[in-house]
Amino acid sequence: MATPEPTYEPGLTGLLVVDPYNDFLSEGGQLYERARSTLEGLDVVAHMRQVLAAARSAGVQVFVTPHHRWRESDPYGHWKTMPPVQAAAARGRTFADGTWGGGFHPDFAPRPGEIVAQEHWLSSGFANTDLDLQLTKHGLRKVVLIGMRANTCIESTVRFAAELGYEVTVVKDAIGSFGFPELEASLQFTMPAYASAIVPAEDVVAKLGHP
Repeated sequence: MATPEPTYEPGLTGLLVVDPYNDFLSEGGQLYERARSTLEGLDVVAHMRQVLAAARSAGVQVFVTPHHRWRESDPYGHWKTMPPVQAAAARGRTFADGTWGGGFHPDFAPRPGEIVAQEHWLSSGFANTDLDLQLTKHGLRKVVLIGMRANTCIESTVRFAAELGYEVTVVKDAIGSFGFPELEASLQFTMPAYASAIVPAEDVVAKLGHP
């Protein structure tokens, strides 16, 4: 039996804009050079803008799901365990609070009425945050994901969303990573097990324009 194509009804769907920091998405950002090949090769920022504009126009609720910003007060020195990706972010002071790099790319700054979820400490936008609560309070059961980084925060958030019962769409040319091998591994081998749809931006924009 064929699975029906996802639909994006405004009353059921939320757009998750994952980690839209200058450090990731803007030239001169701390991590931009590592992501440049995918960001520029897929025109990721432009596709993110298109999906965001279409969601806003259709009345889809927008959520920014930000990674933890580095702060002097962080308790890392007292933790007994820390995975490598988190240790690297701590050493690099990635997304430092109060800096340009730790600010949102201007094209993805939230507007009044849009939700900024609590910062996730590692990868999943749901783990130890209020994102599930916010989605539930808005009556939403479907999520569309754009942003960074494919094999860490996007992939972890996709998995967690599926575990919680959400229908998940990944916009495959509106996510970036540190090179195409990372990106392609996630899109080919991991996300298809959890996402109901992995589609280009033009497909989502077309459906949002014709709900």
